[in-house]
Amino acid sequence: MGIGVRCMMMRGGSSKGAYFLAQDLPANASERDDLLRRIMGSPDLRQIDGIGGAHPLTSKVAIVDRCPDDRADVAYLFLQVGVDSDQVSDRQNCGNLLAGVAPFAVERGLVDTDPGARELTVRILMRNTDTVAVARILLRDGAPVYDGETAISGVPGTAAAVQLDFEDLGGGSCGQMLPTGKAVDTIESVDCTLIDNGMPVVVMRAADLGVSGTESCSVLETNSELRTKLEAIRIQAGQMMNLGDVSDTTVPKLTMVSPAVDGGHINTRTFIPHRCHEAIGVLGAVSVATAALLPGSSAESSMTDPAGNTVRLEHPTGFFDASVEVAATPDGGIEISRAGIVRTARKLMDGLVFPRAKD
Repeated sequence: MGIGVRCMMMRGGSSKGAYFLAQDLPANASERDDLLRRIMGSPDLRQIDGIGGAHPLTSKVAIVDRCPDDRADVAYLFLQVGVDSDQVSDRQNCGNLLAGVAPFAVERGLVDTDPGARELTVRILMRNTDTVAVARILLRDGAPVYDGETAISGVPGTAAAVQLDFEDLGGGSCGQMLPTGKAVDTIESVDCTLIDNGMPVVVMRAADLGVSGTESCSVLETNSELRTKLEAIRIQAGQMMNLGDVSDTTVPKLTMVSPAVDGGHINTRTFIPHRCHEAIGVLGAVSVATAALLPGSSAESSMTDPAGNTVRLEHPTGFFDASVEVAATPDGGIEISRAGIVRTARKLMDGLVFPRAKD
């Protein structure tokens, strides 16, 4: 217990997590996960004996090292650490923590910088889905710039922009963007679009579930009938999306959509999967935006046509803009040529973290 582990706490997008170099953690996955649970203070609803923030959005881990091949500069593994459970899941990416990977790589010397350069491009292999993201960050005197004028919903103030572009996201977890080959499947009498363009998501019309889709997260979380229905849909969707038994996993996510009410293109409420997200996850947003542009999807009827390729998703605490470039295919579907978003990140703390002693 007296031996600390090198760790940097960073805000990435609208999440917060612990960033580690791979070399500073055990190579064995079981030993690594045990250590991370003790570092985060799990399982405990308050995570009172660790650095976790008592919420899935603040109980996250990024593990970064040099990429083993020439596909990218660095490799990033995301782990979702359960709050009041002992689960440590690698079944999904996290686009919010992804925003902090390039700055962290610079801070730890994994990539070289030119002291006179004002911008740096870093290719990142996302190990969870074996896909690549390209991050562009600002530099000053060879170090990451964290201050700036970019605002994102769910984060106070402004910070430097981190541009993230994604390559070949479709089907990273499920094998193909539409795992069933259909724009809509009916599950529990509800029309669902099962989609994986960065994150496996089940997209449904809020009205089909007996809610307006504009309710607060607290109201939705106390709706036991709704949550039971959503979980029944999620379990069946997991099998249909080639994810197997998802009863103990964090994917697929569940997004209810409805017409926009505040100037966006579509309104959303997302369960991740058992808590209602106060915003919407980065890669989940890309999947939902893609679904909204998909002819015949469960989201199409709630969608206001955007100008250009950017879909503005409304969520409980603001907006999320996802840029999705699409082209029609001969069979009436769509082909994704590019997806991109803008996030921000900030270094919060750098030092040693001391794990709870083993039980």
